Amino acid sequence: MTLPRRTGPSLGILRFQIPPPGVCALPERSSKLDDAWGEALPEAQRQVLDRCLHALTHAQTDSHTLAALLLITRVCPARQLDQPTLRRILEAVGLSLPARLLVTSVRGGVCAGLPHQQMLSLGLDQNQQTRPGHSPVVSDLSEGSRPASDADRWSHLQGTSLLEEPIAADCYQVLTAVCALPKGSEQLLSRGAIPALCRAVEQNQTLSYQKGLTLLGCLLSGKTKDRAWSRHPAELLSLLTRLSTDFCRAPDPTRLGMCAQLVQFLPPAGVVSGSEALRGAVSQVWAALRPTLQAKLTPRLIGLVLVLSACLLDLCGWELAGPPKFCCLLVNRACVEVRMGLEEPPGTDVSSELQHTLTGCYRIMEAAMEQACTGGAAPPLRSSSSPSLSLQQSRQVLGVLEEAFSAVMFYLQQVDPGRYDDPFVFATFRSLCSWLAEETSCLKEEVTRLLPFLISYSRRHLQAGSLEQGLSDWMAMVFVSEGGGAWTGGEALRYLLPALCHLSAEEGPRQVLLTLDAPALLVDFLLQTWTSLKGRSDRASSRDPSRETACSALLNFTVTEPETVRKDPCYRALEVHLSEALPVLVNKPHLLVLGANYVTLGLMIGRLKSPPSGSVEADQKRFFTAALRFLRGALESGSGSGSGVVQVSVSWKDSWDEAAELWRLSLQVLGGCVRTWPWVVGLIREEGWLQHTVSMLARCSGLPDQNTQVVLEEVLCAVVERCSVCQQEISDVMRREQGGALSRMRSLKELVRLK
Repeated sequence: MTLPRRTGPSLGILRFQIPPPGVCALPERSSKLDDAWGEALPEAQRQVLDRCLHALTHAQTDSHTLAALLLITRVCPARQLDQPTLRRILEAVGLSLPARLLVTSVRGGVCAGLPHQQMLSLGLDQNQQTRPGHSPVVSDLSEGSRPASDADRWSHLQGTSLLEEPIAADCYQVLTAVCALPKGSEQLLSRGAIPALCRAVEQNQTLSYQKGLTLLGCLLSGKTKDRAWSRHPAELLSLLTRLSTDFCRAPDPTRLGMCAQLVQFLPPAGVVSGSEALRGAVSQVWAALRPTLQAKLTPRLIGLVLVLSACLLDLCGWELAGPPKFCCLLVNRACVEVRMGLEEPPGTDVSSELQHTLTGCYRIMEAAMEQACTGGAAPPLRSSSSPSLSLQQSRQVLGVLEEAFSAVMFYLQQVDPGRYDDPFVFATFRSLCSWLAEETSCLKEEVTRLLPFLISYSRRHLQAGSLEQGLSDWMAMVFVSEGGGAWTGGEALRYLLPALCHLSAEEGPRQVLLTLDAPALLVDFLLQTWTSLKGRSDRASSRDPSRETACSALLNFTVTEPETVRKDPCYRALEVHLSEALPVLVNKPHLLVLGANYVTLGLMIGRLKSPPSGSVEADQKRFFTAALRFLRGALESGSGSGSGVVQVSVSWKDSWDEAAELWRLSLQVLGGCVRTWPWVVGLIREEGWLQHTVSMLARCSGLPDQNTQVVLEEVLCAVVERCSVCQQEISDVMRREQGGALSRMRSLKELVRLK
């Protein structure tokens, strides 16, 4: 028998049933094997086995290898071999021989008179199970022994002339075993498994529906899902369209069983979102789900329907879901499931199946909140083909959401620190945060009582940061994505920040937050995220709104709790951080809003400090220097002397709507700093802020708005009050330039005359 040259590592595969780890379940062990595993071998047999293994390991030719294998099967029945012995055999055989058997079969070469089917069967028999932790056969083919193309490599799965059912079953068993390996799905993806399996299903090839769809579901249910859809969108979208049609045509009992399968074949959010084929498939599925959702279902079946509904909402939102009445029903059923699942006595475990269902319900509730809180421009749960919710329907939706989130808080109240690493606890925490980000006025007492848990949980994850991968894997397993990215838990505080911004502005919750050292937690968050930001290039250091939200919450504490600012050491650490970070942010226009937050926060803290008795601290001077440069860059002179209007600078223009209020507030606080710290006046002159501002106002006839004129005049008045030299410079400019905006600042003119 002539086979291609022997290559590759010596790691073997035999037809023994050793189930590998992973999400893909392997077929049952052959009925020919006895169920009694691991019976001890007599000493004589063990000695013979050792000699056979030695011969197998040192075999020089394929014939020697096959002979040694045959001898082992005669001497030692499979039922008498324990797993360590099986592993020794597997390691001795290696992958090369079975791989070359398969390659030769697929190429159709003449092999000592062996028919193609026997050659394929012989190769498959030796590849039924692969040892955990090693590469599958498909990854062991060297360049010289691979089939000519991916189409050749997978041709034995396509075409009835090549494949009979027993061989097809063996093929799928091998591929399923490969998929179950740690890197098996990646290997299959890189070797063209997705398009080959899609074609097999499309052509209704042997066992393609029974086993091919299961294998495809495994490939599309883990980390390879995004890459599979990005590489093969056309094939997968065509398959989804076919499965959606089958789903709609199936009778009710079968359709319910297909819900979980269909979830596996939905694309990640945003990958093919603009596709008309996807919209058509989603519309079809919604049409089939509407009557199903109105029927009386068991908890297991309603869970399958709700999870599928959650995934459809992730893809296309409420637009294709249906009329408002159905949308209300969907939200109501999700909220009822949450209440029934979480309002159990303390200590009651939530089963994994129920966790799966509730995770889908959370996403439905979040989608409802997102729509309900968008304001008048987008009424809640509005469909493009249906009228929006009535006022009564809106109130009903918000009412059931409030009841469901009350149950969520009840559940989280029972969570002890030992369960902080539980991914389902994180999913529940995240769902509550989405509600608190929009609604903190309802259930205020319950929210306040839950603050110790929320802060403790967020602090634990911020400090540990080690659960992110596990949570990401779990969220992939339950098939619910966060429209735009994977759910992660390394910094759970990010999800809580909008709520903290609201709660820190209210007296009662703020006092509780102070007892929990919430400001220190926010400072730690800024320090950690800044460390990660520094290590990235400008292109990779994209804007992160959570940093800005953390600054807003700290600003609330700073404005309302001045004594805490003066005494709490975390604010000193924050000052040092601001002085180091702001000089960097000045040169990063894409992080301008964060820079504006840093300037405002730093000036506000500086205003509350007592004047220094000795020399100015270096970090304070560094911060104020950078702050003045930052603030000076916001406005520039218009065209024409004496006739133009002061304009927002090019670098600030895109961010002006978000940064304008922070810029004005910073100028107001700067005026207070000038009155508190006389040395700031000298810095204002040295850094050129005064000269730039005065000359710009003198040359231009107007300002963008009245508020801008007010804050600029306030700062200039503070400077004149503290510095006679500055007063003289401004007076000289006013005399030379009579028609500019500077001459119309009445309070400043009066102050200059008095001086």
